[in-house]
Amino acid sequence: MSSARFSLDLRSLRDALASKPAGEEMPHDGARAAVTMVLRERVAGWGAEVLLIQRAEHPDDPWSGHMAFPGGRKDEGDPDVRATAEREAREEVGLDLASHGELLWRMPDLPAIGRGRRMGMVISPLVYALGASHDGESLVFDASEVAAALWVPLGFLADSENHSTMQYVHEGKSLELPCVRLEGGRVLWGLTLQMLSSFFDAL
Repeated sequence: MSSARFSLDLRSLRDALASKPAGEEMPHDGARAAVTMVLRERVAGWGAEVLLIQRAEHPDDPWSGHMAFPGGRKDEGDPDVRATAEREAREEVGLDLASHGELLWRMPDLPAIGRGRRMGMVISPLVYALGASHDGESLVFDASEVAAALWVPLGFLADSENHSTMQYVHEGKSLELPCVRLEGGRVLWGLTLQMLSSFFDAL
């Protein structure tokens, strides 16, 4: 991925995604989840930033401590995955996307994989732009789910020079997986990096 292939300011992204058909819903009879790729405009001329959270540590969570997008499982009371995405953003980081956000695009569904195994769940990633009525700074964490949150420039994530690899041990075998190293020793990899790669490829 290289940021030279496309413009990453919010206006250009909005225009590019407006012509994209919504991603197809994957047929699935089991659990569903939704995540939100929330974008905000950075300083003029510097492009947009995306919100990433660091998940709280839980021994039963297959993505414990990982960098991720806000999101979670679809509840029975959620009429659709958009409602799930917006509810989870409110609960996890205090962002009311129904009031302060604009849905730009629904990405294609993908199967959830945790600790190297399929989880029997389908994830729907939705891309939102944060409006001028919210600067994205006054986030309120649910400490039981979110350990930290940070805004990362899309240009940094798109630049292949910032991409690296990491060692991951699965079933006794050491694997070399792609990743992006962030501030504070945090590492972006796995499903979230896969979603970002799909997003950049779509542009």
